[in-house]
Amino acid sequence: MSWFRALKATARAGLAVERPKLEPFVALRGAAGLALVVGVSLALFGPLVAVSSAFGAFQAAIATFQRSWRPRPTLALASGATLAVSTFLGYLTGAHILLFLALLVVWTFAAGMAWSAGPTTGIIASSNVAIMLVTVTLPTSVAQAAGHAAVILAGGVVQAALVVLVPIRRWGAQRDALADALAAVADYARRLRHDPLALFDPAPLMTARSAAAVSRRQARRRPAELHGARGLAERIRPVLASLADPAVGVPPDGPQRARVDELLAAAATVLDTAARAVRHGRPAPVPAGALAALRTPDTGAVLTGPARRAAVRLAALLDDVVEAATPTDRGEVGDAGVTDDVRQRPTLLQLAPGALRRARGELRPASPVFRHAVRVSAVTAVGYAIGVLLPLGHGYWAPMAAVMAMRPDFTQTYGRSVARFCGTLVGVAVATGVVQGAHPGPWGSAALAVVCAFGMYLLMRTGYVAAQACVAAYVVFLLGTGGQEWTQTVPERVVLTLLGGVLAMVSYAVYPAWETPRLRTRLADWLAADGRYAACVAAHYAHPRDRPPAEVREALLGTRDARVAWQDTLERAAHEPVRHRGLSRAAATDAEHALGQFGRVAMLMEAHLPDRHTTPLPVAADLAEELRRATEQGAKAVRERRTPRWDALRASVAGWDRESVPDPVVRNGARLLVAALEELSEALADGDRPPAEDPAPPLSPSAAPRR
Repeated sequence: MSWFRALKATARAGLAVERPKLEPFVALRGAAGLALVVGVSLALFGPLVAVSSAFGAFQAAIATFQRSWRPRPTLALASGATLAVSTFLGYLTGAHILLFLALLVVWTFAAGMAWSAGPTTGIIASSNVAIMLVTVTLPTSVAQAAGHAAVILAGGVVQAALVVLVPIRRWGAQRDALADALAAVADYARRLRHDPLALFDPAPLMTARSAAAVSRRQARRRPAELHGARGLAERIRPVLASLADPAVGVPPDGPQRARVDELLAAAATVLDTAARAVRHGRPAPVPAGALAALRTPDTGAVLTGPARRAAVRLAALLDDVVEAATPTDRGEVGDAGVTDDVRQRPTLLQLAPGALRRARGELRPASPVFRHAVRVSAVTAVGYAIGVLLPLGHGYWAPMAAVMAMRPDFTQTYGRSVARFCGTLVGVAVATGVVQGAHPGPWGSAALAVVCAFGMYLLMRTGYVAAQACVAAYVVFLLGTGGQEWTQTVPERVVLTLLGGVLAMVSYAVYPAWETPRLRTRLADWLAADGRYAACVAAHYAHPRDRPPAEVREALLGTRDARVAWQDTLERAAHEPVRHRGLSRAAATDAEHALGQFGRVAMLMEAHLPDRHTTPLPVAADLAEELRRATEQGAKAVRERRTPRWDALRASVAGWDRESVPDPVVRNGARLLVAALEELSEALADGDRPPAEDPAPPLSPSAAPRR
């Protein structure tokens, strides 16, 4: 993709406006906390303290909107505390340009490395640097600096207290995550009726698993309907796939297929009903027709073998889903609900050692996080120096715009830079017109700032450009509260915001961290993870047990993580202005389909794992070892830009017959696994050859055809 096309695509992405479900009451709560803090500060301490307290409350409320499963009060307190520390250190050095510049470089580099701990931590750290650049211009002494830091912390405490005192849709995010997982499995059941080989995107199940991790205190208060349903959805998915698949289920046509289609439709209806019950927290009656279809006694007469076992198991699992997802009168579980299988969410202090280890692991030149930290610290320092030297005043606008726009990947950095400038123009124009027409005083400006903050909280999910327009107006009104006229902020804000955006974009072009060259590494990681999962499943047939060993579950989670890493890299590489470097978009699409089928077959084999009374299958142990060895060697070949070969695995499976491998699931599954690996090799063989006309990077998952 050329630079012109890349800039056009990223600009379009940055200016896009989505239509998510708005949360006006949550936005109103955040704006009310801001109004309370600003009003009290303005009445008791004056405009300058009110401006500092407003930044603290404003940022703490933004932290509560981040996509995190951690309790909202914790996020607000963490944001307020870290912002207070940042601004206090900035206050102490603000009078000495060189000392403050050194602190700014160190603090910004640390904020850039904070992305290694996750996007929520990275966003809060970046916001702390941006706000520090503004607030250090307010006080003039150490005592005042301590006072301003204290009111910033108080702003975070107020927002945290409001979340506790005014709960809105308690456990709403967790309810949505679980409901989305159940709805995704329901949609999968419907798609299997038309495409028995349909693939399933495990992202909703992964999100629900992340949402299910709670502290011991939360576990005692979690609603009963949030227990158990996710695990049932995980177990239902392979049963649905095994029921529909022609290789281990029923033939493509005939009365058995008609019965399976009826069961799939009934399962989708039951799962959708359970999703509605979980999402809204109230019982949803299951249609009688769906229950009758699942419980009809003629299933055993129509279906036989593995298909019959899958149908019986599906009906039992769906009964459990209805029971688990239906809200009860008690609403919350007591101490008896705290069991050893609760996924524990560590506290922030418990996370600190692991976060430091991850940050140390990213301290290498090839790391995207390290390169982002270097870029953002250099751009912030250069932008601040240019802002100080230019005769515009308020030079912090340039570094503030840069640090808020920059992200570790190309698409977000360029898209946000364009969106920030356009949003700033709109916000400043509107705020300027209001100021010139109404001439509000400190109290009027404070009220207008709160209104803009409410708009920002409300529109945060719609896109960066809409939120940035509200932020631009908010800052103009807030500085007006401190006595600064609009003529002192508007011209330099527009010019310096443009300068900051340009610096951010130039820095990525000079010191990039392209995702396109990493595609083969991500694909190899996915192949190796899939191979470990299939090998663990095959080994269970050789050594049957009551329950699948823990390594099967761990291997499955590993394949999901590897698949998500591949898809994230593919999406980020979609608009990069670089060549494919050995993996064209057609090869990437075909390779993704092949590995998806490989994982699907391994999942089908897991759905029919034998119990301990089943006769061991010695040949399965050889299959497990061969799968592990072949996929590890294949992953190495993919990384080295060679086409993997599967001669030994193919020869081993080709010699099987009905007598040596009586289990049809293992026999057919092994052949399907080999077929998927050969499809992968064909895709990569095409990708190794330089294409005549294919300079574009791989398609993003959203642009790939649905299967």
